[in-house]
Amino acid sequence: MKRWLQTLGLFAMLLVLAACAEDTQNAQSEPVEEEEKAEETEEQKDSSQESREEEAQTKEEEESTESDKESEEPQQKESLEPMYELTNVWSLKPVGDAEEKAVLLTIDDAPDNYGLEMAKTLKELNAPAIFFVNGHFINSDEEKAALKEIYDMGFEIGNHTYTHAKLDTISQEQQKSEILELNQVIEEVVGEKPKFFRAPHGVNTDYSKSLAAEENMLLMNWSYGYDWNAEYQSEEAIADIMVNTNLLGNGSNLLMHDREWTAKALDDIVKGLRDKGYTLIDPDTIKTPASE
Repeated sequence: MKRWLQTLGLFAMLLVLAACAEDTQNAQSEPVEEEEKAEETEEQKDSSQESREEEAQTKEEEESTESDKESEEPQQKESLEPMYELTNVWSLKPVGDAEEKAVLLTIDDAPDNYGLEMAKTLKELNAPAIFFVNGHFINSDEEKAALKEIYDMGFEIGNHTYTHAKLDTISQEQQKSEILELNQVIEEVVGEKPKFFRAPHGVNTDYSKSLAAEENMLLMNWSYGYDWNAEYQSEEAIADIMVNTNLLGNGSNLLMHDREWTAKALDDIVKGLRDKGYTLIDPDTIKTPASE
């Protein structure tokens, strides 16, 4: 009997020890599982973060690509209702209730050395103008970029022939080349063909007139200009004559050129005209064959 009780006691002791060992094992295994779960959660967070970063980068690249595409596309200027029309003496008269005391600014032989500078001056003054360009000034990528910048600032680009040839001294085929080749280059650079044509020296032929009409360009000369004369080749002289000439009047079509002295005087010219009560005509409001 005594031996049986000893055996029973030993068996009970073994059960207790086994139970303690199992509890210890369970206690040790739980933190490992929790640690594994924690590691898994961190990995999931890292993966999720990487995924979000990749998505953000992809979105940024797509937006950048779209932005690049938009910048490459030609910017078409808004067409406005005609407010002025050209007279047979090259001045402009109002249509309907448009301001009568107004003048048009034009810059020829651009963009040579000062055309872009002149455009920036006019832009700061909120002064619209037409830049009549020559093809031999937009042969290089740099020159084309300057023309595009002038256009993007909101200025109208006009055709002044490719090489500034005097049209009545060359053949019809050469006249065609002078006008149409420049139209093509301008369209390639700025995205639209010119609406205005001005012949070098103001000399047109019957053929150049008909060709301009076929191209839906308004044939334009000028009311007055002085900056090619030696006596006006200074900032002070050209600023004074452009504002104080007795030829200035309602609808005057002012001719200037891409020249150093004119570029320096441009601020004074614009302010002088405005001080006399003249507004500046937006070329987009001039009636052209394209707007009819």
